[in-house]
Amino acid sequence: MTGNSVEVTGLTEAERRAVAELSRQRSLDELGILDTACSERFDRIARTAQQLLGFETVIINFVDHDRQWTKASTRPDLPRVTPRDESFCHFAIQQRAPLIVHEPETDPRFRGNPFVAREDGIRFYAGQSIQGPSGERVGAICVADYGRREFGPEQQAILRDLAVWVEEELALARELTDSARVQSGLLPQSLVTMPGYEASGVCLPIRTVSGDFFDWYPVRGGAAFTLADAMGKGIPAALMAATVRATMRAGSRFDGVASAVEAAAETLDADLENSRTFVTLFHGHLEEDTGVLRYIDAGHGLTLLLHGDGSTERLASTGLPLGVGWDVTWEEREVAMRHGDLLISVSDGVLDAFGGTLDALGQVERIARECSGAAEAVVAAITEEVGSRAPDDVTVLAVRRLPALRA
Repeated sequence: MTGNSVEVTGLTEAERRAVAELSRQRSLDELGILDTACSERFDRIARTAQQLLGFETVIINFVDHDRQWTKASTRPDLPRVTPRDESFCHFAIQQRAPLIVHEPETDPRFRGNPFVAREDGIRFYAGQSIQGPSGERVGAICVADYGRREFGPEQQAILRDLAVWVEEELALARELTDSARVQSGLLPQSLVTMPGYEASGVCLPIRTVSGDFFDWYPVRGGAAFTLADAMGKGIPAALMAATVRATMRAGSRFDGVASAVEAAAETLDADLENSRTFVTLFHGHLEEDTGVLRYIDAGHGLTLLLHGDGSTERLASTGLPLGVGWDVTWEEREVAMRHGDLLISVSDGVLDAFGGTLDALGQVERIARECSGAAEAVVAAITEEVGSRAPDDVTVLAVRRLPALRA
């Protein structure tokens, strides 16, 4: 066994080819690239190849079971799906070196191909195979022309470099997909420890992963709730958000909300300083029996308490964000959640979608008031109205104390 390859003995040549094709197809499927939307990252590679190599037609193809599927092309008029038996790239993936075809109309592999047989058909093709992360050849980046072309060693070297670029983008996309899956798994599920309450939340990254998070979990006598926003976007912000989440959960062993936040700040201080970032955070402990919410707002300031009588409180900041300096303290405050009250905390991506000022909290209140009051319905309504307008990660957390049962 070498790397990800397994040498199987005692098989016929046809059986060995079948095993190799199964391994190749599995590698392609694991990439999750097939039938995805167009991507600027891959379109940029195709445009770069067009400029460097001087071909009008540049295509990045992946070879599926019985079809060739196009991820990027400089020719939007060409079909994205081609039968595999009509594919030039089907032959390109069978070798590591570039496949150069100067006269496809006389080549036994291509002379009956519908893209060659017509009078204005392909008269030149060059394709470099693309390897998946485990080494199997899953597709090719290719150039084609409808006239005779030369394609020397320098151009072949450029095509190989461009194929490596595609491979790096595939590896990055795989890492981002795996990271998103892990991050999604860290988000809490249904609130099952608090009879008489309901909670709902959503985190919508502007990229694959988010620097925001929300969380809830049981603590003595009730539950803890957190919504935090790490400065920045993408993987660095997501890593910091995951660290903050773990640290806040560890701090739940402390009595008092302020103690938990201060312990987290002390633990995170060096990491935040080294990464030159900061984190805004709303964190509260809700007592199940009394509805008393003790909270800290570390520079967040985007939390509303909508009372059942129609009045609204904004739970303003009680201190600076985590990571802005030494000797920062936070004032712990408390507020009573009465039956029928609704707590809503949002990230600044929601504000950005509604104009970017604190006046946007009025929009959040309006949406919540127009809903049925259920936490899940409020979260869904806010995210639906935000839609695709937000330029940043969008996170919403809603906690509701159910109305009192009437005798």
